[in-house]
Amino acid sequence: MKPYNEEQSKKEQVEEMFDNIAPNYDRLNHILSLNIDRIWRRRVMRIVRRSKARRIMDLATGTGDLAIAMAKRVDRTQILGVDLSEEMLAVARAKIQKQGLEERIMLEKGDAENLTMVADGSLDAVTVAFGVRNFENMERGLSEIYRTLRAGGKLVVLEFSMPKNRLIRWIYSQYAHRLLPRIGAVISKDKRAYTYLPDSVEEFPAPERFAEIVRSVGFSSVRLRSQSFGIAYIYDATK
Repeated sequence: MKPYNEEQSKKEQVEEMFDNIAPNYDRLNHILSLNIDRIWRRRVMRIVRRSKARRIMDLATGTGDLAIAMAKRVDRTQILGVDLSEEMLAVARAKIQKQGLEERIMLEKGDAENLTMVADGSLDAVTVAFGVRNFENMERGLSEIYRTLRAGGKLVVLEFSMPKNRLIRWIYSQYAHRLLPRIGAVISKDKRAYTYLPDSVEEFPAPERFAEIVRSVGFSSVRLRSQSFGIAYIYDATK
């Protein structure tokens, strides 16, 4: 992935990219996904709610959509939202304040691979929506998540994938490589960010391989749930 300065690390590139598109991120997300992303996030929230989690970290929280949904629909939760991008967090803070959720959600700028603000075994659940593929070192990030969870705690990941069906895969590829960057360029003024998106999805491990990586860092079980013909997957793992 080299959308910006080739001398930057992936982490630096991701931070810069999301800082640039933050003001238009929500609008673009919902337009480009035809609002299906809202449905996927609700499914993640329901998994967390069934786990009866009370101490939750939403990693790569972005503009806070998932953290806000969980705060509103999962009883008695305290949520820590962590993201690399200060500009994305600024949007999230405004949304949280508008909905009066400041006492339920705390936001911090932070690195998924170095969660120094979170003690060992202190969380009931960790969620990551569309953020794992941006980790510079996936195993290190997943290991940090594992460290922060208590025994029996849940990791729930929502991430894009390449559909297995050839026709769906071709349609998705045409949309992602031809239409998505053009729309992104018009609305966000940053075509590179929306060129990075399909490239990063194609580079991400296949669902079964990603589940193996999650198990390799210590999680005892991983359940895969295909979403919308395999365009995305929800991974539900237990420590």
